[in-house]
Amino acid sequence: MMTMNSIYTPTSCLVTSVADLTPTEKLFRLRLLNGEGLGHEPGQFVEISLLGVGEAPISVASSATRDGYFELVIRRVGSVTTAMHKLSAGDTVGVRGPFGTSFKIQELRGKDLLLIAGGCGFAPMRSLIQYCEDRRNEFGKVVILYGAKSPADVLFKEDIAAWEESETFECHATVDDLPEDTHYDGNVGLITTLIPPLDIDAANASAVIVGPPAMYKLVINELKNKGLDEDSMIVSLERYMKCGVGKCGHCAIEHLHCCTDGPVFKLSEISHVRGAI
Repeated sequence: MMTMNSIYTPTSCLVTSVADLTPTEKLFRLRLLNGEGLGHEPGQFVEISLLGVGEAPISVASSATRDGYFELVIRRVGSVTTAMHKLSAGDTVGVRGPFGTSFKIQELRGKDLLLIAGGCGFAPMRSLIQYCEDRRNEFGKVVILYGAKSPADVLFKEDIAAWEESETFECHATVDDLPEDTHYDGNVGLITTLIPPLDIDAANASAVIVGPPAMYKLVINELKNKGLDEDSMIVSLERYMKCGVGKCGHCAIEHLHCCTDGPVFKLSEISHVRGAI
């Protein structure tokens, strides 16, 4: 659970495993050296730090229902994430947090869920999917939709295969493009093409949307066509949450700070805010 100390001072974490997910993304499993749990809720993020290198915000990719560890998907894009990719099991890093709002579990209970993720948005969405998996009786029908740029960019391939085969979830994945000489027998097309065929009880459904900014308007329009209103849609916004505590202003959206007021919002809370969607 986050304390005043962990807001400003990193807590030491042990890297217990590192796995390749794509050519640019790795999955890190970590454990707090003080023996405590991270205490996060699905949708929250942490600030990961390396001494002498810097700090970066990363969404938590696992549920707190999985005791003893937490997981982060780290894409190699800058100095901190490049340095992280050089680490291996047994190394230590610093973590502040967890920070931000979560996926509003209390409001989702009892509802049919439509979980829609694009690109790296599948990392924080996985924390909610795992929570639903471990607390399955708390929710109605759960549908997972995931879109990636290409087969090489698909995250959590083994998880997707298991969810597609299980009776727990309805799961559909797609890729935007299929490069030449690529073997792939799944769906090809934008993630929005997966929505029209779905059988959705709009009166008892909530949608959670996480992904790149360009995806949001298209997905929201398709969901409105299925009868969902803005109160029934939850979005997680992608901004650079540099400090995590609402002080630096890097993630400001008009009067809101994405790191403290968000990153998770009901669509009805931000649809009128310029630059949010």
